Amino acid sequence: MQETVLFKNGNLLDPLHDALLGPHDILIENGLIKEVSDNPLSSKTARVIDVAGKTIMPGLIDLHVHVTATQLNLSTQGALPDALVMMRSVPIIKGMLQRGFTTVRDAAGAGWGLKCAINEGTIDGPRLFIAGRALSQTGGHGDPRPRSDHLRPMSFCGCCFRAGDIGRVVDGVDALREAVRQEFQMGADQIKIMASGGVASPTDPIASWGYSDEEIAAIVHEAKARQTYVMAHSYTPEAIARAVRLGVRTIEHGNLVDQATAKLMQAHNAYVVPTLITFEALAKEGAQYGLPADSVAKIDEVRTAGLASLEIYRNAGVKMGYGSDLLGPSHRLQSEEFRIRAEVLPIAEVLRSATTTAAEVLNMTGKLGRLTPGALGDVLIVEGDPLRDVSCLLGQGDHIPLVMKEGVVYVNRL
Repeated sequence: MQETVLFKNGNLLDPLHDALLGPHDILIENGLIKEVSDNPLSSKTARVIDVAGKTIMPGLIDLHVHVTATQLNLSTQGALPDALVMMRSVPIIKGMLQRGFTTVRDAAGAGWGLKCAINEGTIDGPRLFIAGRALSQTGGHGDPRPRSDHLRPMSFCGCCFRAGDIGRVVDGVDALREAVRQEFQMGADQIKIMASGGVASPTDPIASWGYSDEEIAAIVHEAKARQTYVMAHSYTPEAIARAVRLGVRTIEHGNLVDQATAKLMQAHNAYVVPTLITFEALAKEGAQYGLPADSVAKIDEVRTAGLASLEIYRNAGVKMGYGSDLLGPSHRLQSEEFRIRAEVLPIAEVLRSATTTAAEVLNMTGKLGRLTPGALGDVLIVEGDPLRDVSCLLGQGDHIPLVMKEGVVYVNRL
């Protein structure tokens, strides 16, 4: 339950600064940050927690997760019992919170029911922004069906969804308008489309385009009509450029970008959400956990370009959000994205990708990403200085002894 908490003497990490700001007191009341001061604060009703010598920072945000992706081979997940998929999702969701991610954007799979379960406290997990089911053309990245002489329905009966199906196949402008409206009616916060081929799907080359210009434009129009936006899975310069020109707001992955396309993204105020850790995980563990051979063969094509893409985006001034995109047993590697990006980018920039920049993407600036008065009470206490050594954010929250989300303490090992 929410309580009034006064954190004292924590070294404040404000993502807008490249170094810790020194000891601060922070008062949390009614789920919100009420006061932040480098002078001592007091409260007659607050529970006082002294965190001297430790870092106090905002909760982390992961902009590309799949909380219902319970196995690496998504092509067969739709055949699993619905209850099994949901029960397997519970520890996945809880693990994210324990790692310090107090907010996540689900990039396909999670529905309104899971969001409700978290909001009402039935299960512990991060705040969810959901895309419902991703939209894919027939034979696109969201079409898990293997090649055969007969194209079977997307579900057993052909008329309903399974909990394990994180995408849906929809073709044609009118059908897509209806599908987008259905996803919003069912609780989607934003829409996810497949704008190019991908690694985990069986029949689409990575360089293939997803959807026609008219189809993407219709999807973007419907999202704008709901005062929200479209996120697009895309790898190649051609696929990225056409999606951005048609109004897509965030590009997911974007490994194969070139400088001209990155400049186009910057001119259109588009964001990118790289997900480099997933390719490392798929390369090392994919075959072991059942990823099809065709998918394993695609990994190197995008994996090696990942680090180079970070420098291209940075040089072009494209804002980068934090994403992990992990599946099944690889969810445990969520925080390793920090390690990979820190090989190329300044640590302060990497941390902004999971705080202030991520909050911008979610249209939650002022509410998430910083510890300032009026923001939601999402607070981490960290042993160490993430701005000097990002390893204190890695693992399973081993160096994060306290996690608070909206004024509720979910982890406390102080």
